[in-house]
Amino acid sequence: MRFRRTALAVVAAMAMSAWIPSAATADTSAPAAAGAPGDLVSSAPSAFHPLPGQPTNTKAWKVHYRSTTADGAPNVVSGTVIVPQDGRSGPRPLITYAVGTVGMGDSCAPSNNLPYGTSMEANLIQQLTLRGWAVVVTDYEGLGTPGVHTYTVGPSAGHAVLDAARAALRLPAAGLGPDTPVGIMGYSQGGQASSWAAELQGSYAPELKVKGTATGGVPADLRKVADFNNGSYGSGLIFMAAAGQDAAFPELRLDSYLNPAGKALVSGMKEHCVAIDAIAGSFKRISDLTTRNPLEQPDWRARLDRSRLGGTAPAAPVYQYHALADELIPYGVGSRLRSEWCAKGANVEFDTIWLGEHVSGVITHSLEVGNWLADRFAGRPARGNC
Repeated sequence: MRFRRTALAVVAAMAMSAWIPSAATADTSAPAAAGAPGDLVSSAPSAFHPLPGQPTNTKAWKVHYRSTTADGAPNVVSGTVIVPQDGRSGPRPLITYAVGTVGMGDSCAPSNNLPYGTSMEANLIQQLTLRGWAVVVTDYEGLGTPGVHTYTVGPSAGHAVLDAARAALRLPAAGLGPDTPVGIMGYSQGGQASSWAAELQGSYAPELKVKGTATGGVPADLRKVADFNNGSYGSGLIFMAAAGQDAAFPELRLDSYLNPAGKALVSGMKEHCVAIDAIAGSFKRISDLTTRNPLEQPDWRARLDRSRLGGTAPAAPVYQYHALADELIPYGVGSRLRSEWCAKGANVEFDTIWLGEHVSGVITHSLEVGNWLADRFAGRPARGNC
């Protein structure tokens, strides 16, 4: 019964996130990007509530920080820094947290929902703050900031996750510092983002003291995920992902492949949150909404392959988990990522969720994830099972 109530709360939050009032939309006045990745552009007091009005004994700040696009250009991303007010002195760990799919409209951004108790994963984030850990939650590129959200573009998301940690460490009011131990965490879209952050960290942000990455339900191969969801109730994710790739790489010219119904669907997806987008796009085949399939074209395949994970071994240990009966991200996609990381020498502990599906996986495994990260912060050795 406790699980059912939690699941219902997640569904309710999904629905509420679709109609956050316009007064909560993100500040779009951030200056053009310049300077170093992770530099703060602006910060302002915010709030963190898992449910509307629920107290958390934390302080929060909305930040805009500098980051990097998938093609290496500078950009500005927004996010939220949350710090427990527990009287703790001295260093505390920092989790850079990557949320799962919330949608593509600016109102869906976590920073626009965390202050109001309508963020889908706020209860999971609260589990981290109750451990005394600071948390920074990126909004990702184009979500709550000018432009279209680059949904599922892995390198962009990985940069945003790592630069969020840098920004939190550079926020004086947060009380963190360069020696702060850092954990990376995310599931689903956040699993892709956290996994990309893990792969990029050694080269892109080597100064971060990353102790480990906990990542689950990872869409490591977008082409396989698209094939799996074509015509199913998860098919809306295909069109959201296509719009996200097109936002990052305009030369793909998604609009030239869409028929009138496809243009209407994708246009609406850019304005709404996942509760609406998932319903609007469900049980549609690519052929229903296109004049020809863009995923069969070499340029589209090349861009999608740029977001494929498994090419670099994460420098820090990884806890990866995936539901055997995952109905959105095939189990084989996750297990193959584990095999590729292991083959490259990564320290990976892989955990199969034997009972449950995609959404339940992030809920039922939240305690294991927190305990695994706590062990890394305590300096205990990670026991990979490659």
